[in-house]
Amino acid sequence: MRTTRIERIAAAWLALEATGVLGLAVWEIVALVGDDSDSLGSSLALLVLTVLGAAALVGFAAAVWRGGSWGRSGGVVVQVLVLSIALGTLTGQGADTRLAATIAVPGIVGLILLIAAARAAGQRARDAADDEV
Repeated sequence: MRTTRIERIAAAWLALEATGVLGLAVWEIVALVGDDSDSLGSSLALLVLTVLGAAALVGFAAAVWRGGSWGRSGGVVVQVLVLSIALGTLTGQGADTRLAATIAVPGIVGLILLIAAARAAGQRARDAADDEV
């Protein structure tokens, strides 16, 4: 099954996000080594969760590249979580509109790409069903 161009673009976007999350993990390691954390246990737990998140994004990217619906579903969940984090930065005393936009824009782009990829996969499946008839 050959994936469409938009599916490959969506997969590449997820892989790019995984790279960003791995960059965040490196930043966490630097903070940990530089003794810039209050709690060693919390810092290690956050580092493990960050690396697991990056690994999940890599898995979603690979699945979308291969045309797997579970990769698109997982990717959509990640984008919704990113958008909820962006929304959270708009509330409270430390609200920051620029930071919220910086977080939200990649989430919106990823969501649009994944929805377009799902539509393309659906069309591909319909075309394949028509060819069998």
